[in-house]
Amino acid sequence: MTKIKADPDGPEAQAEACSGERTYQELLVNQNPIAQPLASRRLTRKLYKCIKKAVKQKQIRRGVKEVQKFVNKGEKGIMVLAGDTLPIEVYCHLPVMCEDRNLPYVYIPSKTFPSCKVGIPAQALWLTPVILVLW
Repeated sequence: MTKIKADPDGPEAQAEACSGERTYQELLVNQNPIAQPLASRRLTRKLYKCIKKAVKQKQIRRGVKEVQKFVNKGEKGIMVLAGDTLPIEVYCHLPVMCEDRNLPYVYIPSKTFPSCKVGIPAQALWLTPVILVLW
């Protein structure tokens, strides 16, 4: 009998890559001082599910420049910010914009953590420090 090689981009390979992921508590060590309000573990899981559904329906904006453009145009949604992004100056103006426009925003522990949980390749979505999920 011959073993069949697994597809390197398949779900099995992704599951193996995720097994080495750090826990939620370990990710809290690398937080920025401005990362408030920080999502709890339970809320973080719910946000991952929400983002996964939004990606399928193409109701998502990612990246600082794109999110800022659509917030200025008046689009509504929840802004998800990565709490471990350095330098802080990259996105420190976005929470102020959200408060001015009455948009909800929340910080998650890491920008790379949800790529395994949601099932989205890290290169496609989670290398950006901010995501706007539209409603």
